[in-house]
Amino acid sequence: MSMEFEKDNSFFTGRLKSVGFAVKGALKLITTEHSVMVQSSIAVLMVIAGIYFDIDRYEWMFQIFAFGLVLSIEGLNTAVEKVADFVHPDYHERIGFIKDIAAGAVFFAALTAIIIGLFIYLPRLV
Repeated sequence: MSMEFEKDNSFFTGRLKSVGFAVKGALKLITTEHSVMVQSSIAVLMVIAGIYFDIDRYEWMFQIFAFGLVLSIEGLNTAVEKVADFVHPDYHERIGFIKDIAAGAVFFAALTAIIIGLFIYLPRLV
């Protein structure tokens, strides 16, 4: 399987191709990774909650930032896992350590998002 890659030195078309690759990657992430599917579904539910509770623009900014943070870190975690599995398909203690660290980063992002959600919605629910 040979994939040829020609660098596009033109600023506009080069950036356009980069955006195309990014959108393709985001779609692959959303359609193939179960954790991202779950997190995307939660993001949709939180948008619905934001509309229902009529949160203000700053709360929207924090909420959107939280979604972006979790989904971005989850994407990086997935990439680390895929590379690690490609490099060393069998279990290896050092690869497991690397994967655990990447998963830990997702945990911190998710915990941050949960705390932001609590700050926004807990006062409205209590």
